[in-house]
Order: sequence, then structure tokens, then C-alpha cells
Amino acid sequence: MGRKIFISYKYGDTDVNHIVGEWYETNRVRDYVDKLEEYLKDKSEHIYKGESEGEDLSHLSDEAIWNQLKDRIRDSSLTIVLISKNMKDIFVADREQWIPWEISYSLKEVSRKNSSGQSITSKTNAMLAIVIPDRSNDYSYYTYNKSCCDSGCRVLDTYKLFDIIKANMFNIKTPNTSDCNDGSKVYYGESSYIISVKWDDFISTPEYYIDKAYEIQDNIDLYKICKEV
Repeated sequence: MGRKIFISYKYGDTDVNHIVGEWYETNRVRDYVDKLEEYLKDKSEHIYKGESEGEDLSHLSDEAIWNQLKDRIRDSSLTIVLISKNMKDIFVADREQWIPWEISYSLKEVSRKNSSGQSITSKTNAMLAIVIPDRSNDYSYYTYNKSCCDSGCRVLDTYKLFDIIKANMFNIKTPNTSDCNDGSKVYYGESSYIISVKWDDFISTPEYYIDKAYEIQDNIDLYKICKEV
């Protein structure tokens, strides 16, 4: 059975590694969505789009935002958020940007009526964050490895993300941690409800990471889920 996927992303972010077209042509995150469709077209029933370029929600009420998003999200079971270098406008409140709302409604359990008139409630979506390389084909604006620990560790700069995404990372209720030599905390196992994977790693084995997101969803009670923007 196909999986219904919603993709949340910053449509016009152009600080991304070139992936399609001539070398001199400007690429943007939207081009990565097109590539995702190619990778997943035989695996998923639908891939829903995120924001359209130029959409503005600063003048909309919460109800109006939901009315715009519900048809995009309510039938999906997995939300993929594409992390790109300029996904977050630091000069605009989270509540006035689309991605936080898309994540919020992906995480909420929503009641609606089916074709038979019966009331059904959707589950909280499985979640997956795919990190897009920047124009220099570099991921270090968000994730990088360091060797201060004997075993080494991967760093995620979650403070650069929208608050609702950050709140659903390293949010397992009973974490398995140790202290790094530099004083930071190292997490082991699946410590985040929204897991992060580099684009290159994802496209090498997409089903592995999608399955992992659904496995975490099956164990959602282990996590403290933040659903509000």
C-alpha cells in the first residue's frame, strides 16, 4: 500500500546545491521536491506540496490557516520537512511563516467525517527531516561531526530551526545520554520524534529512513510531543 506524504519546505530558498539544469541556472528547494517525487513515485500514493512562492499568512486567523492546510495534510500519514539554510526568516515570527503551521497540523490528531458520514480521527503523522546541502554542497550550517568524544558524535544545530521543530527533537521522555569531553550532552538511540537525515544519505536508501519514521510513530508514547506553534 502506498504511503501518503506531505512535504513542508521553503519554496524559494536558493541557497542550495545545484541539482538540476545547466550549471549557471539557479536552483531552489522546490527542485529538491521534484527530485523527491521521482524517488518516491513508485512507493507513495501522493506527495502533497508545501507553501507556494509568495504566499502570505500574516493577515490570516488560525482558522483560515487551517482551512488552507487541512486538505493538504489531513489525508497524509508522513510529513517530510526539508531543512534548508534559509528556511527560517529570522525577522518574521514563527506564527507568520507557513512551515511551523504545517508541522503543527501534521502532529495534531484531527477529527473529520469520512464518505459514510462517520467521524474519524487522524493519527499524529510520522515525521522526517531531510537536510538539504547549501550552495557549497555543505551541511555544516545545520549538522556536522565532532571528535571530542572517544566515539565521536553528530551535532544538530537545532537552535536554527523553528521552535516547533526544535521542540520535537531530543524529546524522548527517558533519554539515554552521556557527557561529552567538552561538557555537551550526547544522546543515544532514537532520541527525537523528528529524526534528521542528510539528503545524500536519504536518497541512497529512502525506504530505510521512511520506515524508521513510521517505527518511531508506532512508539509515539515514548516522546513528549509539542503540537502548537
